Amino acid sequence: MPSIRNIAIIAHVDHGKTTLVDALLRQAHTKLSKDAAASDLIMDSNDIERERGITIFSKNASVMWQDVKINIIDTPGHADFGGEVERVLSMADGCLLLVDAKEGPMPQTRFVLKKALSLKHKIIVVINKIDKSDANPDHALDKTFDLFVELGADDRALDFPIVYASAKQGKAGLEADITTMNDITPLFDVILKHIPAPTGNAQESLQMLITSLSSDDFKGKIGIGRIYNGTMRKGQEIVHINRVGVHAVARITSLMTFIGLERVEVESAEAGDIVALAGISDITIGETIADKENPKALPLLSVDQPTVKMVFTVNNSPFAGTEGTYSTSRQVRERLAQELQTDVALRIEDSDDGAWTVSGRGELHLAIFIERLRREGYEFQVGRPHVIAKEVDGKTMVPYEWLTIEVPEEYSGLVIENIGKRNGVMQDMKVENGVAFMEFLIPTRGLFGYRNEFLTETRGLGIMHSIFYQYQPDVANWREREQGSLVATEAGVTNLYGLLNIQNRGILFLGSAVKIYKGQVVGQHSRSGDLQVNACKAKELSNMRSKGDGPTEHFDVPRVMLLENALQYIGDDEMVEVTPLNVRIRKIVLDKDDERRRARGMTK
Repeated sequence: MPSIRNIAIIAHVDHGKTTLVDALLRQAHTKLSKDAAASDLIMDSNDIERERGITIFSKNASVMWQDVKINIIDTPGHADFGGEVERVLSMADGCLLLVDAKEGPMPQTRFVLKKALSLKHKIIVVINKIDKSDANPDHALDKTFDLFVELGADDRALDFPIVYASAKQGKAGLEADITTMNDITPLFDVILKHIPAPTGNAQESLQMLITSLSSDDFKGKIGIGRIYNGTMRKGQEIVHINRVGVHAVARITSLMTFIGLERVEVESAEAGDIVALAGISDITIGETIADKENPKALPLLSVDQPTVKMVFTVNNSPFAGTEGTYSTSRQVRERLAQELQTDVALRIEDSDDGAWTVSGRGELHLAIFIERLRREGYEFQVGRPHVIAKEVDGKTMVPYEWLTIEVPEEYSGLVIENIGKRNGVMQDMKVENGVAFMEFLIPTRGLFGYRNEFLTETRGLGIMHSIFYQYQPDVANWREREQGSLVATEAGVTNLYGLLNIQNRGILFLGSAVKIYKGQVVGQHSRSGDLQVNACKAKELSNMRSKGDGPTEHFDVPRVMLLENALQYIGDDEMVEVTPLNVRIRKIVLDKDDERRRARGMTK
């Protein structure tokens, strides 16, 4: 068996982790499938990942270099998936810390680097994107060194190797001069020199820790993790030790290791390797696979607890069942249950009224799950996000986030004012070269709906990032949404004449020739309270004038409400209807007059 190196790549969102992994795979002449070879981002195989430009799901790959197998773990960079980062770090013996040559280390870099240092991992600093015109590798390196010092790194950690790279061009070197670089080989050499081989003894009793989960249509639930001691064989009887210490005998029906991007069946694997196994239906993250004769549990891995919840219901709008493949209660419930097999940060509770309360790590976590469901053909409705509160010593405790913001200095006052309105408290601020760096402590609820507002008020020049901090007492002075909604009074097809009549009342979400139903939200009112509008109203014809007569009025471009925009917008009396073809905002009660008559026991 070849010698092994296990290495994780950690960095902030969009600093080039996935691009660098692609370069390593190509340089090592890793055999790729036809689709992967033609792709720009091999590891970002999910459509949503490609569109958003972020890694959502941690992935494993391996390359062979000079008879050494290098297991590469590409980790998520967004805070909502930070728990996955922490877990996969436990599989590695070292890390590549990827830093943008212009931006330097960013908030998520701080969060994950602190975890890596606490595990005593050897860190290799890769200053990436040195080919950019405004790159400043020396400044990025100085800021990275300062970050190590701030995090309390010891002398061994501060003596980190440095590699300069342009992952996009597939080049690396020990000096920040791209003209002297030929390929990515120098990075491989530094990895083999500085990252230690995994500890563990193949002759001892078997111990493996499950750090992530996957599923297969034929093999069922798959556990992925590192073998710390012993040798594992296909068909072997093992002991599964769950989170509460209960031992259960099971048999490994399939054993796979990673070769390139593929999971490949093997007969056996030894200590130090990262493998995937099937045959244990109730396995979950943090649990131990041990030797049947001498079972010893490894320390449990923590699993992030959810902080945000939403209500999911079957679609009951007038358009229900017309746009989705799966729309029944049974189909939606089965799909939600299926997700629990692989996403341990997700929680699902059944309600008496047939709805489901789905809890996750944050707005993005749940929004991406919803987006995946609609792309799979599911049709359903979701309510407004709410934070998950706890009662501690008679006090209501709610989740808080550590918010880091980087904006041009001229926008800093506006940002501070708006975050203050959302009960955020500034912890630190400094200004460098006309750019303000600010840190806030803010309730998770205060961030709902702020991301789009932030991008608007900073003209798209601001960078905002948050991570879960801790539970703290709730604040009382919450302001609700100041504007109401424009609600359709008639079902039909939107008409330009009707839209022109109401566009001065607020911001429209729809253009003309769109099918709508009574009770659907077609825009945001400019004032508080809802306004009933007729978006289907057509111009009356007479024998005195034709339909095209009259002055031409300008029609403003409507604001397109994508899924995340809609989730951030809705109030407590509204829901988002999600189908494979459309995202609609609606009132929970479509016809309030009819509802009042029903409450009085009257009929129409």
